[in-house]
Amino acid sequence: MSNIVKHTAPLLAFGLGLGLSTPALAQPDDPQLRAELAEMRAAMATMAQRIDTLEAELAQAEAKSDAASAEASAANEAAATAVATAEKADDGVRIAFKGAPEIKGKGGWSFKPRGRLQYDAGFTSVPSSTGRSDGFGSEARRARLGVSGDMPGGLGYKFEVDFAGNSVAVTDALISYDAGGAEISVGQFNNFQSLEELTSSLHTSFIERAAFTDAFGFERRVGAAAEFGGKDVLVQGGLFTDNMEDLSNKKWGADGRVVFMPRLGNAQLHFGGSLHYTDLEAGETVRYRQRPLVHFTSERFINTGNLGGGSEFGLGLEGAVISGPFHAAAEGFWQNVNMPTGMADPTFFGGYAEVGYFLTKGDTRGYKGGKFDRTKPANPVGEGGMGSVQLNLRYDRLDLSDAGILGGTQDGYFLSLVWKPTDYTMLLANYGRLDYSGAVHPAAGGDTDYGVDVVGVRAQVDF
Repeated sequence: MSNIVKHTAPLLAFGLGLGLSTPALAQPDDPQLRAELAEMRAAMATMAQRIDTLEAELAQAEAKSDAASAEASAANEAAATAVATAEKADDGVRIAFKGAPEIKGKGGWSFKPRGRLQYDAGFTSVPSSTGRSDGFGSEARRARLGVSGDMPGGLGYKFEVDFAGNSVAVTDALISYDAGGAEISVGQFNNFQSLEELTSSLHTSFIERAAFTDAFGFERRVGAAAEFGGKDVLVQGGLFTDNMEDLSNKKWGADGRVVFMPRLGNAQLHFGGSLHYTDLEAGETVRYRQRPLVHFTSERFINTGNLGGGSEFGLGLEGAVISGPFHAAAEGFWQNVNMPTGMADPTFFGGYAEVGYFLTKGDTRGYKGGKFDRTKPANPVGEGGMGSVQLNLRYDRLDLSDAGILGGTQDGYFLSLVWKPTDYTMLLANYGRLDYSGAVHPAAGGDTDYGVDVVGVRAQVDF
């Protein structure tokens, strides 16, 4: 526009000047013509005045534009300075949400609060003639709080305390070191007993683990261990004393486990074996016994009583497969007790076989590091879905009778339905039928072969 005004203005001014400066040439005698010329001169004068006004406004607008450009440039420089200052001041702290905030800083530092709450309730039905208690039961099965994270130099830590049962007990308390191809751990943590035991209670498919894990005294112990992991192979081994609550004593043991975990197409395979040796303190006894599936009852219908063994030796075999919504797992464990001289050494057996299937599309059982891991629903509640729904069947056997020891046998037939609305919440319903042979509590007429029915439900949340 400014160029048009600049080029048009001189022409109009020239025309106007020409019309105003040639009176001798423009003095016709016709009054009408003279009037028209006068009107034209007036219009040209008005136009010239308007052009002057536009030129003044244009100059003013250009001045404002220059001022705005200068202000924008100054603002950009200030913003760039602020960004540079912020980047320079950034301490590298990052926060991610994994059930709870996980804070990561420079140099390898990280910190994450962790915890879980599991509340169980249900019923047991026992033959009344045994005189054993049954009916409704409930408990806070686990109520844990703790922290975990990493430190510079490849170090890690984990500390957890359980408040269930009106008592305070340390569960995990360890420091680890990542040495490249190996991870070394010192403190209290789970030994390398079996797939079922090493799988977190958050990710099991039934309300309790297989009967042999509790019967044979699998628990966290204080010790030092190393793990060597490759793509498909995991080797674990360590030396341990006893649980932190039972120290100090002279009890010690060694545990080792090897896992082969290849993938075959879309299927995850798992094959494992473990060896265990425990040297018992002089004068110490061992006892193997088990509840009928649920933990909220204190009744035990199979029980070896106290055995004066000098040592224990265990052998475990494990296998599993995960393929899409389907999974299957099976384990067997043999526990031998070295009895005093002159007595036969009994070998007790426990094992299970299970299958499971997700009824919801896109869901599969989690697996990581040689054990079952978290199931993450493909369509969780809150994101337009209903979460994951899984149906599981299991046969569980525990035989505590051998070499003159009559602890009885327990055959369990279990059904569970697991609903996970989200990654960190779960509701589980479990039915179990326990058939006993040689039970330690006889029914009417001295009968030691009978059955017990159990129903248990669990509500769970973790972070």
